[in-house]
Amino acid sequence: MPTLLIVHHTPSPHTQAMLEAVLSGATDPEITGVDVVRRPALSATASDVLDADAYVLGTPANLGYISGALKHFFDSVYYPCLDATRARPFGYYVHGNQGTEGARKAVETITTGLGWEQAAPAVVVSGEPAKDELSACWELGATLAANLMP
Repeated sequence: MPTLLIVHHTPSPHTQAMLEAVLSGATDPEITGVDVVRRPALSATASDVLDADAYVLGTPANLGYISGALKHFFDSVYYPCLDATRARPFGYYVHGNQGTEGARKAVETITTGLGWEQAAPAVVVSGEPAKDELSACWELGATLAANLMP
């Protein structure tokens, strides 16, 4: 069964709301035959990445950069997954209270290095997520999962 791996760092109510919207989209009843696995960034492993067929990444923007937890995830999986995961689809979401550009650039630079292909627009939110931003998170999860349907 194809697997969507959601790797997230969720330290705040806003990032939690975004994660829940992504999960809701990815597990919509109309999407069948896809296993959705979620892992906190600090416990996700290279095996999780190798076993998955697509990825959703979630992070707060901390001081204008991705969270240390997501950076640790990338540091842990980069070389073990480099050749084996090329061309796999991914999407991501970022929450910040100010300055998300550095976090976006970091995710895009690292995933480019891995050879992953962005399969849905990034969702970037500043402040409390509005209804349309949570809908975009839902779409992010649904898009990545639906594209894996057999």
